Amino acid sequence: MRRVLVTGANGFIGKALCQTLAMGCYEVSGLVRIAREPVQGVEYLEVDLETSDDLSAACQDFDCIVHLAGRAHVLSEHDENPLEAFRRANCGATLRLAQQAVESGVRRFIFISSIGVNGAETFAKPFDEFSRPKPHADYAISKLEAEEGLKKLLAGTQTELVIIRPPLVYGIDAPGNFARLLKLVATGLPLPLGGSSNRRSIVSLENLVGFISLCIEHPAAAGQLFLVSDGGDISTTEMVMALARGMGKKPLMLPVPDVLLKIGAKLLGKESLYTQLYRSLQVDSSKAQCLLDWKPQGNTFEALEKIGRLCADQC
Repeated sequence: MRRVLVTGANGFIGKALCQTLAMGCYEVSGLVRIAREPVQGVEYLEVDLETSDDLSAACQDFDCIVHLAGRAHVLSEHDENPLEAFRRANCGATLRLAQQAVESGVRRFIFISSIGVNGAETFAKPFDEFSRPKPHADYAISKLEAEEGLKKLLAGTQTELVIIRPPLVYGIDAPGNFARLLKLVATGLPLPLGGSSNRRSIVSLENLVGFISLCIEHPAAAGQLFLVSDGGDISTTEMVMALARGMGKKPLMLPVPDVLLKIGAKLLGKESLYTQLYRSLQVDSSKAQCLLDWKPQGNTFEALEKIGRLCADQC
């Protein structure tokens, strides 16, 4: 497959993927609402997937589409019906694009979903590809609905479907929860994480981009669902400590009892934040490693320290 279209090409993952593919043997196009900070060697198509009446130009003559575009990281929700807003962007627009991909003869459609489809936390064992979906938020519900719609839409067609559900993706320019954590560590304020012993699976931007690139070509990826991570799970406290070491800081970790944290989060309406900081969410990525012979690169702690150093240099 030589011609690849990346939707959401201006984004954190999309831009990095475009850079990687453009340095390889691919002809890369990026689909964006408005082109900005273009990657050298990438051709851009300005299309709004939610409102455009004709998506034929967006899918013409491509071998593979990597669909990253969508609605996420909404810090201040203003829509009267958030679930419907997520559905329009993450499900409706995705299925319209996929339908055009089928009509245009695209050979493979890679959909970047979310581990949130499986749920907000794990208990006895990590999530794997056989775990029953249990989406915990509007965003995750819309992603699951898109997955189910894609399976029905692409079944029996010449367009192969690959679904990838990553956990938290980290990097120096990461948006969402990781960006907030990075800023919090940089303040040097005391953090109520002294009693945290959870385990979280995370994936570096480099590892996720490498896995997506592998899925573009690998014949065994066709028709498959994958959960991917760095492989070495980490507690929130360890994550903070690694970032702080990179920044040259020594964070003060306050040993606050879990029951008090839980009560406080409920009173403040921050149950989701409590779950993300103090509960476990683990992923079993052995299928990706066995079926595609994929091996995540690097060391999670070293990667986090490097991000801390970069953050300190930029401040």
